[in-house]
Amino acid sequence: MNDQTPVFRTSQLEENDGPGHNPTDNPTMGELIAARFSRRGFLKGSLAVSAIAATVSPMALMLADDARAETKSAFSFEEVEAGIDEKHHVAAGYDADVLLRWGDGIFVDSPEFDPRNQTPESQAKQFGYNNDYVGYIPIDGSSEHGLLVVNHEYTNEHLMFPGIVKVAEGKIEVAPADKKRVDIEMAAHGGTIVEIKKTDGKWQVVKDGKLNRRITANTEMQLSGPVAGHDRVKTNADSSGRKVFGTINNCAGGVTPWGTYVMAEENIHGYFTGELAADSKEAANYKRLGLPEGSYEWGKFHDRFDVSKDPNEANRFGWIVEVDVNDPVSVPKKRTSMGRFKHEGAESIVSKDGRVVFYLGDDERFDYVYKFVTTGKFNPDDRAANLDLLDEGTLYVAKFEADGTVNWLPIVHGTGPLTAENGFASQADVLIETRRAGDLLGATKMDRPEDIQPNGVNGKVYVMLTNNTKRKDDQIDAVNPRAKNAFGHIVEIAEADGDFAATKGKWEILLKCGDPSIADVGASFSTETTKNGWFGMPDNCSVDADGRLWVSTDGNSPKDTGRTDGLWAVDTEGAARATSKLFFRVPIGAEMCGPLMLPDMATMMVAVQHPADGGEDWEGFGRPSYYEDLSTRWPDFKDDMPVRPSVVAITKKGGGKIGV
Repeated sequence: MNDQTPVFRTSQLEENDGPGHNPTDNPTMGELIAARFSRRGFLKGSLAVSAIAATVSPMALMLADDARAETKSAFSFEEVEAGIDEKHHVAAGYDADVLLRWGDGIFVDSPEFDPRNQTPESQAKQFGYNNDYVGYIPIDGSSEHGLLVVNHEYTNEHLMFPGIVKVAEGKIEVAPADKKRVDIEMAAHGGTIVEIKKTDGKWQVVKDGKLNRRITANTEMQLSGPVAGHDRVKTNADSSGRKVFGTINNCAGGVTPWGTYVMAEENIHGYFTGELAADSKEAANYKRLGLPEGSYEWGKFHDRFDVSKDPNEANRFGWIVEVDVNDPVSVPKKRTSMGRFKHEGAESIVSKDGRVVFYLGDDERFDYVYKFVTTGKFNPDDRAANLDLLDEGTLYVAKFEADGTVNWLPIVHGTGPLTAENGFASQADVLIETRRAGDLLGATKMDRPEDIQPNGVNGKVYVMLTNNTKRKDDQIDAVNPRAKNAFGHIVEIAEADGDFAATKGKWEILLKCGDPSIADVGASFSTETTKNGWFGMPDNCSVDADGRLWVSTDGNSPKDTGRTDGLWAVDTEGAARATSKLFFRVPIGAEMCGPLMLPDMATMMVAVQHPADGGEDWEGFGRPSYYEDLSTRWPDFKDDMPVRPSVVAITKKGGGKIGV
């Protein structure tokens, strides 16, 4: 290894969400849970047997089990066995077919995938890397013919490219990038819009679909809303402050009620290199977001990613991007009204009065939960009237109280501390520095808020909190021993009067995750949850048409949980509440993304991201995994093919509703 060769960090941006840059003393979610449950009583709700065995008699546990057995779960499939190997596994009676793989063509003229002769031009016509969010927009209302929209979050060089890795002292070292490799990576980012159709029970890509499209890190886009044209987003290449090229690190996302595709820009910090001038007015702003970190080498070949050469470019990332899928040449819009932070998802629902509500997580330790409420109302009879709804509305940040209430605080210039005296000259400043605005408003510091899903059936909202190993012991009390929260938890919100646009609500803990057989973990799965049913690190989630909750995970591993990531079905109602069952599991090293239940509930789409990214701790491999020596060659299992992130379509053998 020489000074020019960087040490590659496995899953460099997915795992490295940032060191936690929240400087405030705002209360953490752990402190609030502790305070609340100390008053509400130890035994309310479903608690893990192992965590309460010392204080509850065996007879009481048996009676609780009998009571739960009398209430039917919303899920009746045969559970998958948790474990680790090189394949994917789905519940008995189901098919799990690979629909789209990295490098697959999505146009009639797309070149065949040749992993040893990749080019930026070919990648721009092929399915991108590390598929994350998966959405579906029906064509003519059909659940068997529509547009699949998929985010491509980031790239793993060591898995993508041959001949660039050496292993030294058990660690992977990756050779410095050249411009061609960087340009391929840029083309592998962004998103895919592709027509799909179910024929004879199997899903197929329609390569001649007139709406098929690739969006990349170079696609022309427009800044819209309050920040558009502001001096802080003007760059060397764009003196107008309105024209942006590309979108990056698109994690979760959403589909709007009017049928557009929204992409969330998450961990933008790793794409920028260089050093700001000592007197830069953006220094504090960038520090709060943890940039520039320089995980990628794009700034060596593209000046806009070097903050010393173009100090405002980073302010043009960290937004929600909206794409009109009905027009394959439309210019995507970065909707600045929805705030700038490390966005995880943008799931939406129509409120009682017709306004549209989006729930937004900021995926970093000790950061916040948000929601955005449009000013205008959704018009189901006029799609065109809805196309700019996201340019006007109110962004809120959540403050969770110890008494079980949640207050949504408006992030509006001139409100409370959001004034010129605190450095906010306008709403544009407030939105560019959304995190700092939340700091000053006293928002609750959370444990990596990721996907947030409103449930139109039961009126609840589910917040995935993946983990926070940096939570200190003195932030937790004895009744909630979740210091160094390695496994995360799920918060359930009930908005006031069942109105998703309300500014107040109530919160509960649906699940504290982790292995319930280890008392110190403090997991709270129901006693009906089997050894296969518990999970850690909730990440993405989905609510199907029946209101059932599906949770996918990121971080389960041989070392941490002795199992791979997967998709779990979680009961949220009745005596079965907090019961979880494993439905699908991914290969070694992979993360489970998506998931997406189609409207007729006969197909579940899931995204398998970065398979083979790891293997050192798995007894079946036991060494670093890279292009030439992979812990799995999923999904092709061919010696001449690398591992390929893919979207998988799950259907019931013989047809029918998923999960029953």
